[in-house]
Order: sequence, then C-alpha cells, then structure tokens
Amino acid sequence: MLPRSLTRYAWFVLVFNVVVILLGAVVRATGSGAGCGRSWPGCHGTFVPPLEGDTAIEYSHRAVSGVALVLVLVLVVLVWRVTQKGHPARLGAGLSMIAIVGEALIGAMIVLAEWVAHDDSTARVVAVPLHLVNTLFLLAVLTLTVFWIGGGPRLRWSEAASTIRRWVTGAGIGLVALAATGAVTALADTLFPKGGDLSGEEHFLTTLRVVHPILALGLLALAWFVVSRDPDSRKLLGSVPLLVGLLAVSGVVNVMLGVPLWTQLLHLALADLVWITFVWLSARALTLPARAATPEPVGD
Repeated sequence: MLPRSLTRYAWFVLVFNVVVILLGAVVRATGSGAGCGRSWPGCHGTFVPPLEGDTAIEYSHRAVSGVALVLVLVLVVLVWRVTQKGHPARLGAGLSMIAIVGEALIGAMIVLAEWVAHDDSTARVVAVPLHLVNTLFLLAVLTLTVFWIGGGPRLRWSEAASTIRRWVTGAGIGLVALAATGAVTALADTLFPKGGDLSGEEHFLTTLRVVHPILALGLLALAWFVVSRDPDSRKLLGSVPLLVGLLAVSGVVNVMLGVPLWTQLLHLALADLVWITFVWLSARALTLPARAATPEPVGD
C-alpha cells in the first residue's frame, strides 16, 4: 500500500493546478496577458520585473505556473520511487508531466505570437479552446493519478465494459465541447462586453457567444433525462448532473450580473469540479467489470 502522505500530496498538486487555472482566468478577464510584453519565460527581459498593474497580474500567473510544473515533477519522482514497474500511477504521473509541459509551451506560443490582451484574431479564437482542452487533459490525468495512488485498480477496456465505455466517451466529449465553447464565450465577454461599442461591423466572436449556453442547456436536459430513465447511468454519473445544474445556475447569474470577475471565477471553479468529479466517477465505473468478474464465495 502506498503512503497516505503521497495521496495527500497528489491531491494538493491537483488543487494547486486548479488555482493556477483560476489565476489564468484573472489574466484573461483583466486583459493583462501582455503584462510581460513579448517575453517568455522572462518578463520584459528580466526574471524579476517591477510588479505593478498588468505586469504584476501576468507575472504572478507565470510564477505559480512554474511552481505547478515543479510540483508535478516532484510528484513524478515520488511515484517512481514508491511504486513498482507497471503500476498505473506511473502512467498518470508521466502523462501529467507531459500535459503541464504542454501547458507551458502553449502559453509561450500565445505570448510570443501576441495572442493576448485585446487581440481578437482568428488564431487566438482557435488557440484559446485548444489550450483549454490541454488543461482538461492535465486535470484528468492528475485526477487519475490520485485515483491510482489511493488504491484504485487499473481501468478496464474489455468488451464486457463496452456500454460503460460508450457512456464515458459520450459524456466526456460533451463536457469537453461545453468547456471549449465556454472558453470562447469568456473571451468574447472580455473583448466585447455586452452593451459595449463594437465600432462598426459585429465581430464573429459575439455570434459564437450563444453556442455555449445552448449546448449547456442541451447537455443538462440530456443528463437529467438519461438519469431519470436508466438506473445504470445513475450509478455512473452520480452527482455530475447536480453539479452541472449548479454550473448552469452560476452561468445564468454570471450573465445577469454582467460577468463580473468573481462570478467568472466561481463558474470556472465549478466547471473544473464537474470535470474532476466526472473523471473520478468514470474511473470507478471502468473498474466495475473487474470487481464483477471476481467469483462470489459460495455458501455451504
């Protein structure tokens, strides 16, 4: 059995990365992405710039992102030290390292290409959801690492689990699509606040803004419909429909209040919680065939 301290550390790394994601939202919402200029990994050509205004916000995010990378690296080392060859936690930790390096490289590309601050180019509109998908991958593999460190068995992809695989795949694709459209909507809200002056022809981002709430309502209705009719899916999804409902409510409140920063962060935090919960419950569901296959003791 792995040390409980390692499990606690893995949870800490996961939560810390959620904090990094929220700080990234602060950078986007405040238009501080150009706070360090076209400079990476430094800031205005130095590693310790004067901390004021946009520079302080952008530099703070870069600093905690660097800490997150180190924390994941330490997690990889610790997992390799206390597990044997073939342990699934090694796969999770290794993929976490790849994902967080990917986060750094995507962030560098965005900064160096100047797809930040008030840039409304098509390239930025494409880069934002792609960055978000990589972030979801990071949270997913960190969650699986915690699951495996805590004693969770290896996931099963046998033919017997085909129905569960379809549920997991379908729900996962839906949540990723929802998150990606949410990233585009958040970018549109930042660049083109409702009621603001578009100075001429309407930007295509403002028309894309409606896709996210429509998709959210569709997925929420589908989730509640499936759960109400299928007991097996209720076991798989667990509290996910309730969390998605809370997420939807927070989204409505966010829009009604004019997307202030605190409601944006609340909405994003709930979205991350939904995703982490979904990954955890999916991992549990994909181990059910292994437990079901174990013969029950026969009484005399």
